Amino acid sequence: MRKKTFAAAALLAAATLTLSACGSGDDAKSPVAVVAGDNSNKAATILDQPFEKPDLVLTDTQGKKYDLRAETKGRPTLVYFGYTHCPDVCPLTMNNLAVAKKALSKADQAKLRVVFVTTDPARDTPSELGKWLKGIDSSFVGLTGDFATIQAGARTLGISIEPTHKDKKTGKVVSVHGTQVVAFSPKTDGGYVLYGEDATVDDYTKDLPKLIKGENP
Repeated sequence: MRKKTFAAAALLAAATLTLSACGSGDDAKSPVAVVAGDNSNKAATILDQPFEKPDLVLTDTQGKKYDLRAETKGRPTLVYFGYTHCPDVCPLTMNNLAVAKKALSKADQAKLRVVFVTTDPARDTPSELGKWLKGIDSSFVGLTGDFATIQAGARTLGISIEPTHKDKKTGKVVSVHGTQVVAFSPKTDGGYVLYGEDATVDDYTKDLPKLIKGENP
């Protein structure tokens, strides 16, 4: 299994530096930090001190209030921050998770919660989020709300999000955001495993059965 273990403080600094300018068309990214002298390209980063689940109360695709902590308590949960107009990283990540999820037993599929939190709430209304996720996996949870609230929630996981803006070169509206998927344990509700944008379908397919149980991949 591909894995690495970092001190939470060092990882927080590294994760905050990893950004992707989705939709910019020029792969504008901040440099990926090398942590604890380990520069190997591995899928699963296991935290020695898990992140606390963000205290986020947002709006789901049905227009209803969704309390992240309450709704996912005691469930294996994957959280990702992105937006529906992203042409590359976001749909690829979510589709990878959707394909990997289908390899699970029906019972494990029912346990898993995949939560997509928009970084572009001005355009990603509950309806738009619902339409987009329906084309990927209708069971995935889509959340939108106040940008400042979303940004603050992401920051607690070391994930940086910048306000949506128009790219000067392409004229496209882009959302610059961290591309990590954070896995929360059903045992502790702590975010104990982190995946970067290079994680593949195979990585998730191999790891999900263990994440479902709250085990290290």
